[in-house]
Amino acid sequence: MTDVAIALPKEVAHQIESRWGNLPQRALESLAIEAYRSGIITTAEVQRMLGMDSGWDVDDFLKRAHAYLDYAESDLDRDVAAMRMVRRS
Repeated sequence: MTDVAIALPKEVAHQIESRWGNLPQRALESLAIEAYRSGIITTAEVQRMLGMDSGWDVDDFLKRAHAYLDYAESDLDRDVAAMRMVRRS
């Protein structure tokens, strides 16, 4: 684990915290969102960064942040093929 420190003027930090609450947590969440949007980290890494219990929690978190999963047409084709195989079984 790497610690990162951010220096803010006290009045700015107080103003932000009064609106957002836990500033360190909010900063960590913002970092996770932007890293995910940029393709730097995966949903599994977001989950580890934020200590979330499940992938469903990650999906919900990313949806609220409008950072949607990267789901291409080829992913849909693969999922449809897998469902068809299951139905045949």
